[in-house]
Amino acid sequence: MVQRRGIHISHIALWIVIIIATTWGVFPFYWAIITSLKQPGVILTKPALIPWLQFQPTLYNWQLEFSSRLPEISKALRNSVIIAGGSTAIAIALGTLAGYGLARFRFQRWKNKDMTLWFLSQRFLPPMVTAIPFFLVMQSLKLLDTLIALILANATFTMPFAVLIMRDVFKELPEELEESAWVDGASRFGAFWYIALPLAAPAVAAAAVICFAFAWNEFLFALILSYRNAQPITVIIAGVEHTQGVQFWFVATRLLIAILPPALLALTAQRYIVRGLTFGAVKG
Repeated sequence: MVQRRGIHISHIALWIVIIIATTWGVFPFYWAIITSLKQPGVILTKPALIPWLQFQPTLYNWQLEFSSRLPEISKALRNSVIIAGGSTAIAIALGTLAGYGLARFRFQRWKNKDMTLWFLSQRFLPPMVTAIPFFLVMQSLKLLDTLIALILANATFTMPFAVLIMRDVFKELPEELEESAWVDGASRFGAFWYIALPLAAPAVAAAAVICFAFAWNEFLFALILSYRNAQPITVIIAGVEHTQGVQFWFVATRLLIAILPPALLALTAQRYIVRGLTFGAVKG
């Protein structure tokens, strides 16, 4: 009886934690949705959270955005897709090769452990530390306000994710499979390309989605390195400011528009994300 009561209490506590975590994660999206459906006067005068009961929903903000600012938003979305896609391609290409090298080779001068720690340290390094050097380098190369500058900057900071994920994935793959390919006459790169890489494809897809999401949400370098032609959607969202303050109704509208591409990508690749992130977690 005591044991059954203990299990019952633990289930209640578990459900409370799940509800709190779900509310914590869902509330920002709910706020964005209801804010985009409010009149500016309602947002500035009272904290209304329930549509039809506390305020009357309207599509006024959406209609105004699409009628007056559609070219600006479309250009920013296109820039974000190019920047995130280009930086992801570079990060995955270099990160997969680097991860394979760290998993399969033993380096002497610079130890594998030291190089892995160096890649990991890139994620702890505040981006602001490298913002000014990046600005000066891009200025000297005449790449300011270009998509290439933002692609290179984002690839620099997303590549450590790809390296660390792929290193662990390739370490989990049996090396005997590649050795069998060598016996059949394959080269080292051939064994990697035809044997190891197809087996690691789910992890590559998962790493690509993670890199794409980080590059899509990047703001600091986009603000510093672009000012007109190469501005992504994050800068356009942050630029919704008026002399009377931040126009939260337009922030919410553009926020929901900006969420769609990465959300669709994550939904499309969710099967590969789960397989990739759990790769090697259970050994047979």
